[in-house]
Amino acid sequence: MKSKVLLNAGGMASLLAALLHLAVIAGGPDWYRFFGAGEEMAKMAEQNSWYPALLTLMISSLLAAAAMYAFSGAGLIARLPWQRPVLCVITGVYLFRAVYGVLFLLIAGHFPLLQQVTERPVFMLVSSLICLAVGLSYFLGVRSHWHRLS
Repeated sequence: MKSKVLLNAGGMASLLAALLHLAVIAGGPDWYRFFGAGEEMAKMAEQNSWYPALLTLMISSLLAAAAMYAFSGAGLIARLPWQRPVLCVITGVYLFRAVYGVLFLLIAGHFPLLQQVTERPVFMLVSSLICLAVGLSYFLGVRSHWHRLS
């Protein structure tokens, strides 16, 4: 039962993140800036480039897929193909994002390419903590539901 709750929570967080990414596209350049996409992405959006919207739409699609796999693992929707390995990859991506966000904050001052990270340390830290929470919900949900995911 606990695994279903954890996978459902991870799925809801992924779905919310997917919808938020769609809102960023609709919100335009200021939303790209606020949500940490960087000044370059915001400027491209101001110039009506297709690139920021396409990239953000791709991220949104991946997050929606992550949500669907969590819901499938929780038994809320039909079983999806390769459920166990895909849920493991999703878990790894969230946990990797949590770790690299914090690491980037620690090393960004030494690398000019990462200067942008130091301009939004609160955003990077908060988003890393969110990814950690979501990644742990996937991890614990998958671990406790492992035998049913094969």
